[in-house]
Amino acid sequence: MGVNLSPISTPTEIDLEALRGKTLAVDAYNTIFQFLSIIRQPDGKPLMDSEGRVTSHLSGILYRTSNLIEAGIEPVFVFDGKANAKKADTISERIARREKAQEEYERALAEGDMEKAFSKAQQTSRMTPDILESSKLLLSLMGIPVVQAPSDGEAQAAYMCLKGDVYAAASQDFDSLLFGAPLLVRNLTISGRRKVPGKNVYRDVKTEIIDSNAMLGSLGITREQLVDVCILIGTDFNPGISGIGPKKGLKLIQKHGDLETVMKESGFEIPDYQEVRDIFLNGPHEDGYAVSTGEIDAEGVVAMMKGYGFSEDRVTTVVNKIIAARKSESNRRKQRSLDAWF
Repeated sequence: MGVNLSPISTPTEIDLEALRGKTLAVDAYNTIFQFLSIIRQPDGKPLMDSEGRVTSHLSGILYRTSNLIEAGIEPVFVFDGKANAKKADTISERIARREKAQEEYERALAEGDMEKAFSKAQQTSRMTPDILESSKLLLSLMGIPVVQAPSDGEAQAAYMCLKGDVYAAASQDFDSLLFGAPLLVRNLTISGRRKVPGKNVYRDVKTEIIDSNAMLGSLGITREQLVDVCILIGTDFNPGISGIGPKKGLKLIQKHGDLETVMKESGFEIPDYQEVRDIFLNGPHEDGYAVSTGEIDAEGVVAMMKGYGFSEDRVTTVVNKIIAARKSESNRRKQRSLDAWF
């Protein structure tokens, strides 16, 4: 889930049109979990085919990603690799929360409380080997590049962004900023009207972008200091200090300059803080990746989705839209290149 920096972040709302012609490194796990969480039946059960295989992720990848392509945006999906050993406690906590949510979901379902059941069901999503492999297969058939990170996908996406191979990293997690992404796009695939969990309230979710340099400049700190702020708060790799949130952590680092001085002056102890720092500032990344969009295998996409119970006609319509959108965007770029000569 990463660190919540909403209280101190400075996002700018944008339309997808602002990203036309851009290639984005998408946090694959983060995005697929969104699809698994949001795309569900009224009783909270995920979409499934006649064999009981979950298909919510496939629906999201095909239909929602096609919307990006129609907007002239080409995604590159970056998948997590082996989790750092220091993430073990976070992973255990997530499993425990998921198991508790499953129990609460079944209880709400038995009581006929569909609203609560749906809310709890959203918290039970998990990445299975079948979901992982079918996601990669569908993306490849759609001509969307797939990048396998050696560890955290956010670190790999940030590295690709720093190199200039992609325009921005796309994720819900602010960790992308800690890993060094110059630009972070949030709510890329979930914009629109969404229900606030646990409340009968709806809010408009807008796509937004955070410029790391602008944010750090407004806060008066460096990226290294932002990492120190987050270590105080607690990250996926350390528990942090109880009672310290983003605003208090920021004030401490602004006042004292670094984590060592904060710990000395306040008497805090954070074991292995230097190791956590190093994960964010020098996390492992891979150079052997490709970001060029491939040709869509129209027949392959239709055959795969049909095999999972999707309507052949609907899938064919989406495939044709993708082909037309990519052709239109290619022509637009060629025209812009020609115009540059005059």
